[in-house]
Amino acid sequence: MSKRLSALLAVVALLVLACGGSTATHSPAPTGGQTPAPTATAAPTLAASCQSDASKTPVEVQGWWTTGGEANGFNKIIAMFNDANPTTCVYNAAIAGGAGSVAQGRIKAAVLAGLPPDTFQVHMGHELLDTYVNIPGGSVMAPLDDLFAANGFNDQFPANVLAIISSDGHPYSVPLNIHRANELWYNKTIFAANNLQPPTTWAEFETAAATLKTAGVTPLAVGDSGIWANGMIFETVLIGTLGADAFLGLWTGATSWDDPKVTEALNEYKKILDPANGWINTDHSSLSWDQAADKLIDGSAAMTIMGDWANGEFTAKQFPDYGWAPAPGNADIYQALSDSFGLPVKAQHPDQTKLFLAWLGSAEAQAIFNPYKGSIAANTTSGNPPAGELQYNDYQISAAADWKTNTIVPSMEHGAAANPAWSSAINDVLTSFVTDLDVTAAQAALVTAAAGFNQ
Repeated sequence: MSKRLSALLAVVALLVLACGGSTATHSPAPTGGQTPAPTATAAPTLAASCQSDASKTPVEVQGWWTTGGEANGFNKIIAMFNDANPTTCVYNAAIAGGAGSVAQGRIKAAVLAGLPPDTFQVHMGHELLDTYVNIPGGSVMAPLDDLFAANGFNDQFPANVLAIISSDGHPYSVPLNIHRANELWYNKTIFAANNLQPPTTWAEFETAAATLKTAGVTPLAVGDSGIWANGMIFETVLIGTLGADAFLGLWTGATSWDDPKVTEALNEYKKILDPANGWINTDHSSLSWDQAADKLIDGSAAMTIMGDWANGEFTAKQFPDYGWAPAPGNADIYQALSDSFGLPVKAQHPDQTKLFLAWLGSAEAQAIFNPYKGSIAANTTSGNPPAGELQYNDYQISAAADWKTNTIVPSMEHGAAANPAWSSAINDVLTSFVTDLDVTAAQAALVTAAAGFNQ
């Protein structure tokens, strides 16, 4: 078991206390919890301008925010930075496809080949440290000690957030947000019409799914053109079946993957996916996560399980009729992840990139960005968005409150719980399982994966 993962799991509950100061400063949105998201700078136009204007230093940022609130929010704070720094031109070279899986592969290949963008999006935790920092030949990321000291970040980010972006005490990325992965979203009108409440257990989910199917509504919208979206459902079933401690144990070896509770979770997962039950949309494998969320908007589906970037998506599409709750069995458990940005050793414009990273980590930038993204700020000093900017909505206020009191667990699909090789091995198992629904074979393969990658 890696020392980094041990540190994460040992102190993860301290996140609640460390981030508690941000809650009271969040502003509610108007009635209904929604504020229409204004359109931000168009990234392709900005990129062309940055690259053609010889009077400005271009700074390339790569990631995967290409849709809805997340793209709007990120492009907005890029535009604000460029306005304040007229000799620098940051541009968003986001890579579409697979809700990040395509971008992550291309970014990794470029960075490890010594041809990186100036900065790039990476999940804090194992995805950052095991891919780019603690690797043979030495880190391809520059430590950011001076940037953190100059901007007071060591006092503004929670201690264990600092721990999982750091190696040997040196920070390697700037966290921009905190997301919750294990959330169930539902269409309030459909639920009201069928006298339903959000299911708190998987047994309640099954009952609700049967009712919705009879009513001619798809119970659960899934968009797993990238298997990670299906993996998120599996993680919520594991959490709901094992509980927080045993779920954490899966990543440390304290809980065996051949545990009967894992078998129980796989059987429940099989029920959810089984075409014979008809609980998910038949076109799931051809849809992205946001296309699945669209089914709640058009009323053809009642629920989806997705991270709270769905909140930003619903806000951007001005859809007010959604509710939220922890996924079944996940009450009082907050599955957390964070998007962060670092400085490659071979970045072409390190000084200008550091200025941009300082902006990303600032309380002001995070207060402006996160209402669009659907997440909450990682910087504990970040408070109300400025007047005239998009405000935090009702979901984000509830998430900030949960962040203070819930048990925090990491996300496998988003880089915190397991190293990328182990996550990839698990996703290979899930890819087969979606087709064959073979519980015995899947559990055996998960045991094998754990034996090969358990840290």
